[in-house]
Amino acid sequence: MRTLLRCLIITLLLTATSHVYAQCRDPVVLVHGNTATPASWDNTVAALTAAGYRSSDIYLPDWGSKACAACNNHYGSEETPVRQAISDAINASCSGQIDVIGHSMGVTLAAQQIDKLAAASYVDAFIGVAGAARGLWSCGVYPYNVWSSTCGYYGLSVQSPFLDSVYGVALGDRVYSIKSYMDQIVCSTGTCTVGGIHSSRLWNEDASFTYALGHFGLQTDTSNKQVQLLD
Repeated sequence: MRTLLRCLIITLLLTATSHVYAQCRDPVVLVHGNTATPASWDNTVAALTAAGYRSSDIYLPDWGSKACAACNNHYGSEETPVRQAISDAINASCSGQIDVIGHSMGVTLAAQQIDKLAAASYVDAFIGVAGAARGLWSCGVYPYNVWSSTCGYYGLSVQSPFLDSVYGVALGDRVYSIKSYMDQIVCSTGTCTVGGIHSSRLWNEDASFTYALGHFGLQTDTSNKQVQLLD
């Protein structure tokens, strides 16, 4: 009887332990684009929830002006919410790692904060969706750039000091980009490439995926792919 009881207790403990490990998922930080809000990630949040993620596993930093796109850049108050979200996710992680997905300007902002926090070793997967990692021709070429914060020293003009500072930095164990040749922001001048490479492609990436979608559709309509890449 005691042997049977002991076996039952051990079985219950193993089952409970397995359940705990099954529920351990990397927290996911979702960084929206210029003038957007966390609500722009609704489709991705729904896909994550369907895959078993809890709301406490999902971090949605809200950064930047919503009324002035040209006012936002990668310096100062725009940095703080993203940096805090990445730090909070790392501190709360049961696995010791996190995942990061950025859209548009959120890609470069997330990359910057990972670098500043020296957090690449904590990032399992980094996914850049419709980013301008190599700059926007609509912003011009630094220092002959369009006169705005978004296109300036800390902005997305081609060869800006900011973009030069983040190019090549470690982003995580696995790096992916999601892009389009129909992107009305990245490809607004008629060309999507900088130096012969699509501007949404990330350095040292493991794979890049192309869709026939616009700039915002790349965020909303690839949510299932985004979640699939986290596995």
